Amino acid sequence: MKRIVIFASGSGSNAENIHHYFSENDAIEISGFITNNKKAKVLERAKRLEIESAVFNRADFLEEAFLKHPLLKNIDLIVLAGFLWKVPDYLIAAYPNKIINIHPALLPKYGGKGMYGMNVHNAVVENKESETGITIHFVNKNYDEGAIIFQATTPVLKTDTPDDVVAKIHELEFEHFPKIIEKILLENE
Repeated sequence: MKRIVIFASGSGSNAENIHHYFSENDAIEISGFITNNKKAKVLERAKRLEIESAVFNRADFLEEAFLKHPLLKNIDLIVLAGFLWKVPDYLIAAYPNKIINIHPALLPKYGGKGMYGMNVHNAVVENKESETGITIHFVNKNYDEGAIIFQATTPVLKTDTPDDVVAKIHELEFEHFPKIIEKILLENE
């Protein structure tokens, strides 16, 4: 049995989508949702889905003792799904090439500190990009600079607003993120 823990800072729509994708899979289990935001909607989703969840603070996250968190026990993959904090070096070292992130743009464009959520989509529209997409990548010590695992694109029309772009990105995330997670886990058997 492969086990995943999902880190999220906000609504948790990707976390819920991943949960649904694997809910009938006997080989892959979601151990829980974990967040750095005690008001994150991902906690409501976890409760509704009857998934274990936990909240942590920055001080705990920065300490290597965080590795002993119960939701990290026997984990095969850490999935960042809308998680906004930089991952500490000790965690990356403990899980080499076992922490992945999804970014709502085609990296290396629109990546780095501060480039998340609507900041990304506003920039894409303001810069009159003809396409955008998602990037799934391994996490390293720098924001959005880990090795790229997968990218998918979608056109940006001249009439698209940032909200239109959000809708297109969500479609790509929901379609591809669970499949790529599954592929990574099955390749590492």
